[in-house]
Amino acid sequence: MAVNVGMPHDVPWHGKTVHTGVYKQTVAGPQMVRRLNIDGDGQGDLGGHGGEQRAVLVYQTDSYLFWAKELGRDDLAPGQFGENFTVDGLPDDEVCIGDRYRIGGALFEVTQPRVTCYRVGLRMGEPQMAALLVAHHRPGFYLRVIEEGQVEAGQEIVKVSTGPEAMTVEEIDRVLYLPGHTREQVERALRIPALSPG
Repeated sequence: MAVNVGMPHDVPWHGKTVHTGVYKQTVAGPQMVRRLNIDGDGQGDLGGHGGEQRAVLVYQTDSYLFWAKELGRDDLAPGQFGENFTVDGLPDDEVCIGDRYRIGGALFEVTQPRVTCYRVGLRMGEPQMAALLVAHHRPGFYLRVIEEGQVEAGQEIVKVSTGPEAMTVEEIDRVLYLPGHTREQVERALRIPALSPG
């Protein structure tokens, strides 16, 4: 696992200035995870990112390999997708909303898929990136911090419990952003206490 942080700053985008925290850099050594974020990290748009339900963003190295091939890129480094934790494993089609994981001294709960946002396209230099994340079922996911504590790159990610309803990040992402979901899927999703209210 890599740990990535970055404070928001202003970036020019299509003739406007965007205040964004999507530019993350990998950091070494112990990092303190708090209820709203990791020390040294921040979000520029608190309406769509951050807060207790979206304190930490996770993205997978398998998705990095997929996008490197799909986009013909060899310059993708941890943090490129705006995530705080770049992880081996934990695929979106297996991780469930409400799953809990311990990393170092902190305990986390999966709350929702990534919010599709143009800022990841800005960071990637690929305007269609937000739509591509949904279309290819590779959104990544947010974590709530249940217990604050220190984490460090390379620490083991230990699953401690499974969320009720066993709905995966990918399934919730489809319900939110793609046509064809059923009423039963929506009702199941609403029964998951960990799912972000938004």
